Amino acid sequence: MVGRCAFLKAVDWVMLNRLRHAFVPALLLPIAALCAQNQERATNKTFPIDLPSALQLAGAQNLDLQIARQKLAEARANYESSLWQFFPWVGPGVSYRRHDNLIQNVEGKMIEAHKDSYTVGPSLSGQLDLGDAIYKNLASRQLVNASDYALEAQRQDALLAAAQGYFDLVKARASIDVAREAVSISTNYSGQIGQAVDAGIAFKGDLLRVQVQTERNLLALRQTEEQQRVAAARLAQALHLDPAVDLAPRDKDLVPLSLFDTNATIDSLVGQAMASRPELRSSRALIEAARNARQGAVYGPLVPSLGAQIFAGGLGGGQDGGPNSFGESEDYQLTLGWRIGPGGLFDRGRIHATESRWQIARLGEKKLLDDITRQVVESLTRLQSLNDQITTAQRAVRAAQQALTLSQQRKEFGVGAVLETIQAEQDLTRARLDLLNAIAEQNKAQYGLSKAVGGIGVGAN
Repeated sequence: MVGRCAFLKAVDWVMLNRLRHAFVPALLLPIAALCAQNQERATNKTFPIDLPSALQLAGAQNLDLQIARQKLAEARANYESSLWQFFPWVGPGVSYRRHDNLIQNVEGKMIEAHKDSYTVGPSLSGQLDLGDAIYKNLASRQLVNASDYALEAQRQDALLAAAQGYFDLVKARASIDVAREAVSISTNYSGQIGQAVDAGIAFKGDLLRVQVQTERNLLALRQTEEQQRVAAARLAQALHLDPAVDLAPRDKDLVPLSLFDTNATIDSLVGQAMASRPELRSSRALIEAARNARQGAVYGPLVPSLGAQIFAGGLGGGQDGGPNSFGESEDYQLTLGWRIGPGGLFDRGRIHATESRWQIARLGEKKLLDDITRQVVESLTRLQSLNDQITTAQRAVRAAQQALTLSQQRKEFGVGAVLETIQAEQDLTRARLDLLNAIAEQNKAQYGLSKAVGGIGVGAN
């Protein structure tokens, strides 16, 4: 049914009416009615979309982008927690203590005692590892910056995926038009050959050859329809839309975009990328965070730790059988010291681990620099090549159109002329599809280069 519907959409109905007594079965009329109903149902689920809308949706709904936002929120929360390390904690509560039998008095004698005590009131305790807190705060601040830049990098990735998905969708839609025209051309030609066969001036084998070509064109048409639906599903996934939504591009034709001058030098584009790529800024923030962690391991333990404990409340209790008393009670304690060993002074393992993480971050930046340079060179080279391919494909389309026109103007109906016309129609279809592919890939390459230099955005359309 789907193939016949594709056939009906592409057929020249004037030619069908002319040929229906010989080549078009009566079944085509009910098929046409069913196809109309299917088309109406499909239209109800189809939603048009254009490039600016796709970019805006990608910036708002892409799941990877939402994950990056949550990572930024986590980094900010960790930074907030690092600030609280500079403050003591307060623990209000009640305690009860009981003692029975022997105990040592202040003179050293062992005596037997039975007593209890209890305290009521808040206690304030604080253990401030000042050096550790300072460097952790510095590192967590840099991790916030790194997450912020990583969010921008993910946003650009989402925009690139949306733009490339949209161009794939437009290419698939335009390919359907090319395939339909190919079906129309071969169908009309089949009608001409059919008339010649009826008149006895053409070989029936030629008609069969044309009909085979028509079926092949119908097959190609169905494949292009499949490609459009797949492209719509992939774009919906990139935009985090309902996959059941059949997106249809508002743009009916593919036209080459011009976001960059193809004569731009590699050095200028690489310099722009080094200054603008958020991945580089994120990497530098990670390097700084690793450096702060290393300094915290080396110099942090040199700063003494401060401890304080304060209790202000009430103390009560007494001996068994004796009077109990309750009154105000305060305790104060202040300590100053250094930590020696694990997590403190002379912890060589911790120092070496933070040194390695710092070196890993620095090497990662060098690797990223090489990768960005490669992306810029690769994107510009691809863009320049695709511009040349478009020019070549345009010449091929013009030549193929002229060849088909000349073939159709032949008056004889010999085998050679029929094969020549079929070949001309195939050449035209291939040339048109090559041109569509070159334009779509060129537009994708424009956005790829924009991403490579760090300049992609919603406004780049």
